[in-house]
Amino acid sequence: MAPAVAGGGRVRSNEPAAAATAPASGKPCVCGFQVCACTGSAAVASAASSLDMDIVAMGQIGAVNDESWVGVELGEDGETDESGAAVDDRPVFRTEKIKGVLLHPYRVLIFVRLIAFTLFVIWRISHKNPDAMWLWVTSICGEFWFGFSWLLDQLPKLNPINRVPDLAVLRQRFDRPDGTSTLPGLDIFVTTADPIKEPILSTANSVLSILAADYPVDRNTCYVSDDSGMLLTYEALAESSKFATLWVPFCRKHGIEPRGPESYFELKSHPYMGRAQDEFVNDRRRVRKEYDEFKARINSLEHDIKQRNDGYNAANAHREGEPRPTWMADGTQWEGTWVDASENHRRGDHAGIVLVLLNHPSHRRQTGPPASADNPLDFSGVDVRLPMLVYMSREKRPGHDHQKKAGAMNALTRASALLSNSPFILNLDCNHYINNSQALRAGICFMVGRDSDTVAFVQFPQRFEGVDPTDLYANHNRIFFDGTLRALDGMQGPIYVGTGCLFRRITVYGFDPPRINVGGPCFPRLAGLFAKTKYEKPGLEMTMAKAKAAPVPAKGKHGFLPLPKKTYGKSDAFVDSIPRASHPSPYAAAAEGIVADEATIVEAVNVTAAAFEKKTGWGKEIGWVYDTVTEDVVTGYRMHIKGWRSRYCSIYPHAFIGTAPINLTERLFQVLRWSTGSLEIFFSKNNPLFGSTYLHPLQRVAYINITTYPFTAIFLIFYTTVPALSFVTGHFIVQRPTTMFYVYLGIVLSTLLVIAVLEVKWAGVTVFEWFRNGQFWMTASCSAYLAAVCQVLTKVIFRRDISFKLTSKLPSGDEKKDPYADLYVVRWTPLMITPIIIIFVNIIGSAVAFAKVLDGEWTHWLKVAGGVFFNFWVLFHLYPFAKGILGKHGKTPVVVLVWWAFTFVITAVFYINIPHMHSSGGKHTTVHGHHGKKFVDAGYYNWP
Repeated sequence: MAPAVAGGGRVRSNEPAAAATAPASGKPCVCGFQVCACTGSAAVASAASSLDMDIVAMGQIGAVNDESWVGVELGEDGETDESGAAVDDRPVFRTEKIKGVLLHPYRVLIFVRLIAFTLFVIWRISHKNPDAMWLWVTSICGEFWFGFSWLLDQLPKLNPINRVPDLAVLRQRFDRPDGTSTLPGLDIFVTTADPIKEPILSTANSVLSILAADYPVDRNTCYVSDDSGMLLTYEALAESSKFATLWVPFCRKHGIEPRGPESYFELKSHPYMGRAQDEFVNDRRRVRKEYDEFKARINSLEHDIKQRNDGYNAANAHREGEPRPTWMADGTQWEGTWVDASENHRRGDHAGIVLVLLNHPSHRRQTGPPASADNPLDFSGVDVRLPMLVYMSREKRPGHDHQKKAGAMNALTRASALLSNSPFILNLDCNHYINNSQALRAGICFMVGRDSDTVAFVQFPQRFEGVDPTDLYANHNRIFFDGTLRALDGMQGPIYVGTGCLFRRITVYGFDPPRINVGGPCFPRLAGLFAKTKYEKPGLEMTMAKAKAAPVPAKGKHGFLPLPKKTYGKSDAFVDSIPRASHPSPYAAAAEGIVADEATIVEAVNVTAAAFEKKTGWGKEIGWVYDTVTEDVVTGYRMHIKGWRSRYCSIYPHAFIGTAPINLTERLFQVLRWSTGSLEIFFSKNNPLFGSTYLHPLQRVAYINITTYPFTAIFLIFYTTVPALSFVTGHFIVQRPTTMFYVYLGIVLSTLLVIAVLEVKWAGVTVFEWFRNGQFWMTASCSAYLAAVCQVLTKVIFRRDISFKLTSKLPSGDEKKDPYADLYVVRWTPLMITPIIIIFVNIIGSAVAFAKVLDGEWTHWLKVAGGVFFNFWVLFHLYPFAKGILGKHGKTPVVVLVWWAFTFVITAVFYINIPHMHSSGGKHTTVHGHHGKKFVDAGYYNWP
């Protein structure tokens, strides 16, 4: 094993001085559950806080209620804390309901549209089209599916709410005047798999933003999992830890936002100009210079590593044909993947590595030196401590299924339990950085309040940069995040959608919640019908006297575990860490210091071994779930069916910002991966139809929707092609519409539009974002969704595994000339075939209809107006797709219009003239007279 880098300082102990938990005999606490209500109280042991930060997010304070109450440190008299100060009983977050003027009409219109749609389907069933029964039957199935999928999407949105953290109250409650804090510990997991496709500079910026976040320094630990096992990633982190000694104090001193250096220095506005002190201007200039040098070192790392290898190999008399090792800067061989791959040193075949770049910081604030010749920046009044930083690459061996990201997350969970064991875990992708330094505190607000011990995770929305202003491929996906997930917060909670999610560690270990309230705030009475025990609100949190008197489980006694000890693997050290995570003591007066020494690191390497999970419950009963490409959704689902709840946290400025897929091809592959994973869940034992009764009824509906939506592709492709082809064949879906038909249709379409407008209002998104989302939904349904259905059916029938390539985030366009140039680079994929066919079919159908009217075959324009309008509706929704495959940014609209007009005109001309070329002087009307009579007799309606 490679040696750990010395970090210095002592680290806090996670062994509680006193824990409010079950006795060693395994009997439950007074609350009646394995995890007692006290675990949701204020925090764990005291820690230093970054008091030099003066940024306070002030917010309005709502009334105290059961859903927005926070645990506090009460004295024995119940009115003051241990220092004698009066207790502030304000909530750390408030719950805001949507205004009735929006919500009540919204609910009524959903009901009205449901009735109108039901009557419409009844009319359609009773009015057959004997001329084309197969079209009629297929269209009825499609209309039924569209109505059913709309209902699945709409019902969980009946009770949208907003939850707003109050960071000012959180600071007043948990940050003490002496510089300590009772905020709980937080382990942050950053995952990366390829430093080439996932630019290493992005990973470095993510880590720097984490180290600079406004959270107690010795409670914030950053772990980076590198599944590639490349020295390039490790040395980039080593460079980042060096630059952090300058960047982090600079952020604390001046309250920098955002705290990702790349994003900060790219800001077009300069808030200090004309009104800031000269010191800030000079400091910023100095740090900018250092950052430019840091970037240059990062970008040259690959070359430097190769050059170093050549030098070391030459000095060690390397022989031709022998393996060429990769050397670290200290002259030791890298145990991971070598530049020149060799046995035991290639991707998928290398030893496990755990390296501590920054060790646990001390508990006391450490101010920096004043300005001098060696230290140009004055940090004399700034805390210069840095959070712990750990590099990890789990062991990989050929023939072993490493379970992709889910396996990496489970390995991180076990390793972090030995090194820091914080009660909460935040996972981030390597291309996501902390955009708001208060984000960690905002998430914790939803974990430390009354009733919060039943909250398994807090999901943040995903926000992206590098998206063109028109959001051509709907990368922001605001309708899903601020609409669907926000609405689910009024039920059992939002689903887990990957990056930007804050977990309670014990939920990963398979613990049940202390209480179960299936009904939630929307239907509280349902709790008595479905809960395994009667739901009761928790009492007051543990007082200091009770906490000190509470027994602590004896070391090595595992009767408190929800599953047998063997389920967690053969590591006593890891199993012994579980009680410290599941029963944190909020009133530990002092912490015993431990160091991440060699023995601890060796054990951390052992628990990340490829064979560690053999014959254990990892990936099944505990941890992130395996055997699916959407491990995030399944993992959250498994927590929800146990009765756990979740929360949605949206703050401004946005908490985390990532990098969107760089072009249409990568975006389609991303959607393909998501939709395939959703269908895999539907055809697995995790199908929400068979979930436990602890799942909120409307939460179950939401999960059914998230696992069945790709089936829409089958019917949507029918509706985007058959109506256009009907112009040529003369066979239509509807034989003869009546007045009632138009009435039903008008109500269905108008209510849908009004519901969308109201949803946009309460979700806080724009109409443009809603419409752009609809456009990309059309593109994805005709391409990625259809491919997902085919792949999963093939897997189910023929038992064939599905593999995906990593989504590339590395731009290749000329960003200086056009920052969005790479969005329009054409990279061919078979997923594009179906949308292209649909575009040409609709253009040809419109041209044929136009030609028939000009040629006199159809004498009434109204008979084709509906069909042509629908064709244009399809083309308009596929316009972003057409723009993405035909040219560069700014030039594409002209190209699209020219090609559309050319195809339209050529088709119309050929349709009119080809029959004359093959006839011997006969009239054109004679050739098509029969079809013309059929149109007159049957009448025409094309599904809009």
